[in-house]
Amino acid sequence: MKPINLAEKLAMFTSHWDPHVIAGYNDNDVMVVKFQGEFPFHKHDTSDDFFFVLEGEMTMEYEDADPVTVRAGELVIVPAGVVHRPRADEEVRVLLIEPKGEPNTGDSDRAASAKPHI
Repeated sequence: MKPINLAEKLAMFTSHWDPHVIAGYNDNDVMVVKFQGEFPFHKHDTSDDFFFVLEGEMTMEYEDADPVTVRAGELVIVPAGVVHRPRADEEVRVLLIEPKGEPNTGDSDRAASAKPHI
């Protein structure tokens, strides 16, 4: 029941595509992540994907729709079952919310992150 400083949590790691759990919310993990480059296309069959951009800018690319740009202070929710890929030309810092135990990689061949708690 104490405030969580997102900048302090983000300063604790330098890796990309490696979400770190900072809190639990109902049956969800609240995480921070840094990324640059592009993630593989993937989908989550039973859960939506929540991305809130804290710093920087990202593009959410879709298999069957036009890409959207998401800037600091904006969020995008990818509905369950929609094939998507986040991409960022420069490092972006993002707050994620996912059900506990949901692999961040969805159905892609990429190994899922361990999602350490910080």
